[in-house]
Amino acid sequence: MKEQLAELLTLISSGCMGEEEIGQIADEAAQAYADPQAFLAANPDINYDDSFPIPLGEWVVVGSLPDIVLFQADSYMELFENIRASFDKSVNFVLQPKQLQKADALTALNRIQVQLSALYPEKGGYVLLDFSEPLDDELQAVLVYRNDLERVMQLCVEIGIPAEPAYESLKNAEQED
Repeated sequence: MKEQLAELLTLISSGCMGEEEIGQIADEAAQAYADPQAFLAANPDINYDDSFPIPLGEWVVVGSLPDIVLFQADSYMELFENIRASFDKSVNFVLQPKQLQKADALTALNRIQVQLSALYPEKGGYVLLDFSEPLDDELQAVLVYRNDLERVMQLCVEIGIPAEPAYESLKNAEQED
């Protein structure tokens, strides 16, 4: 499982995390998945209990991701502000966060996805991916290159971390209502 976790972390970090950091998180998460009680006993400073809606290993992954990889927010405007802030100033964003202020969720998410798809065309652009179970915020997502999306989804299934493209997920949920 450590290799799968390392590959997943490498793909969702898009070069923002070093190999050593990825290896350490993958190792800790693999230990937490394999034997949660032993991991908690060896790491008494960890603030985790059975009331959390996700497994300890997943919690280690999510909690270890820097805020330039895991984006958390209570609104799409705030989410997009966090995404923009994670990029170098040289990256040109046409969409401005204030343009999302009055948009409904699906429209806002579509605008964000269109903007992200235009970045790094050599990698197929980015896809905003709902990742894991949001704990403290309404929204929790990562960016993955479209070219890596299929593999990321496969790894998430194998590891057991819920993930799906945010726009498609919301669109499907609204169609079901």
